Parts: sequence; structure tokens; C-alpha cells
Amino acid sequence: MAFLNSMPSAVTQGIIWGIMAIGVYLTFKILDVADLTVDGSFATGGAVLVVMVTSGQNLYLAMFCAFLAGCLAGLATGIFHTKFGIPAILAGILTQLSLYSINLRIQSDMANIPLSYMKYKYPITLRNITPSMIICAVIAVCLIAILYWFFGTELGHSLRVTGSNQSMARANGINTDTNKIIGIVLSNGIVALSGGILSQYQGFCDVNMGRGAIVIGLAAVIIGDVIFGKIFQNFALKLLATVFGGVIYYIVITVVLNLGMKANDLKLFSALVVAVFLAIPYWRAKIRQRFHKPQNANVSQEKKEAAENA
Repeated sequence: MAFLNSMPSAVTQGIIWGIMAIGVYLTFKILDVADLTVDGSFATGGAVLVVMVTSGQNLYLAMFCAFLAGCLAGLATGIFHTKFGIPAILAGILTQLSLYSINLRIQSDMANIPLSYMKYKYPITLRNITPSMIICAVIAVCLIAILYWFFGTELGHSLRVTGSNQSMARANGINTDTNKIIGIVLSNGIVALSGGILSQYQGFCDVNMGRGAIVIGLAAVIIGDVIFGKIFQNFALKLLATVFGGVIYYIVITVVLNLGMKANDLKLFSALVVAVFLAIPYWRAKIRQRFHKPQNANVSQEKKEAAENA
């Protein structure tokens, strides 16, 4: 009974983290860049939203500013990577480390700031899980629709080409450095927006709330790709699969917690989940290679054996 009661909360959190995973998808799958900025930009979005709301600003303005703050974080990473020649993974680590101090500054050197639902009456909250789940689902669908439109434009197509084949993109006159910056900026803006939504839902922001976010984002991306990859071929459906991956991940987390796993072991469990789902395509390819040898290879082997016998 307790497990069933916890399901709506798990689904809501899964959708919120699924929105974050969409940002991870843009860099990991489309740009083919390993961006670790998200651990910092996720907390930045939460910090900006909570500080603005508690200072009397409009909630929707605060959500937009959270998005912009994430975009600025992504811009820093993009500049480090493209203009300073720093590898993407190191550029993300540098920005992530910087954001810890910046987030503390935003929060006036406080590690944690509460956001009272009774005082501010924001729409996404643990107190009203079902309406919150519906609102988060609507946000996810709207975001997917906007991204589907954007990646259907000329700029969106050039971003895809940049991630697929940089040499071909440059040969066609595409500025790959600019496209990388745009992609990383957009990715971290979405991640920060998700951080702002989670801060509303849980009722506080914490300077460490983004720690391990990249692992959860990758888990959602990989789970969605492994389970729904062959079914969902359309770009919008692939983004939707990422959200489903976040929901499945949190349902699994809820299951293992109800089975008695300690909360302190969740990071280890998350890492193992990501490792397993990353390995599944590799194992699948190995099995196919072993049991479904090409017919030409069999013919060549038969000819070789016949020649030896002759």
C-alpha cells in the first residue's frame, strides 16, 4: 500500500528529472559532447528561482531567469571549450566548480533556502502531487514541441550536422564552434529550468542539489533509448522517451527503497544502473555478432576449407 501511495511522487520527480535529461540529451546525443556543467547549472536554476520568489518576484519571471542563468553557465562552458581549446569534459568541470561558489553567492552564503508553499502558493508542490504531476507533464510536452520545431529549422539542422560529422559541417560552411556554444547554452538552460521546478516541488533549494545530476540524466537518456529506441524513431518521440526514462528510473528507485535499500546507497545504485544500460547495446551487438555471422563469411570459410582439402 505504501508503495502504491509513493508512485505519484515518483512519477512527478521522474518527469522533472526527465526534463533535465532532455538537456543532457542535447549534448550527449546530438552534439556528442560530454558536458558535466549540469551538476552546477541544475543547482543554479534552483537557487535563482527560490531567491527571486522569496524576494517577491513573479514566479514565471523567476523560472525564465533560472533558464537564463543556466544559459549563461552553458555559455561559459562553450567559450572554455571552443575559444580556449579546453576539452569539453574539462571545460564542464571548470564551470561546475565555479558554479558552486556562484550558487552560494546567489543564496547569500546560505547552503539551503526554504520556499514556503503557505506563503508563496506556487503551483508545483509536494502538497498537491497530482496537479503537480499534470503541470510537469504539460511543461515537458510543451518543451518537446518547442525543441521539435527548433531542430526542424535551418539552425537546428546545422546543430545536428555538427554533432554527426564536424568535418562535413565545416565543409558546408557551418561554424561548428558557434553551434557547439548554442547547443551547450540551450542544454544548460533546460537543466536550470528543471532545477527551478524541482526547488518548487521539494520546497527549498540547496547548493548541493545538483550533485550527481549528470548520472541521473544519463540514466534517463540511456534507459529511454534502450527501451524505446526501436519504437520511437521520430525526434520528438526520442525526447519523450528520455522523459519516460526519467520516470522509469524513479519508479525503480522507489521500488528498491521499499525493498529496504539504504538511501545512502542510491548514488552507487544509480551508477550501476547507468553502467548496465550503457553496456546493454554493446552486449546485444556482441551476441548478434556471435550467433548471426554474415553469410559471406561462412561462404569464404567453406571455400578455404575446400581449398585446404584439395
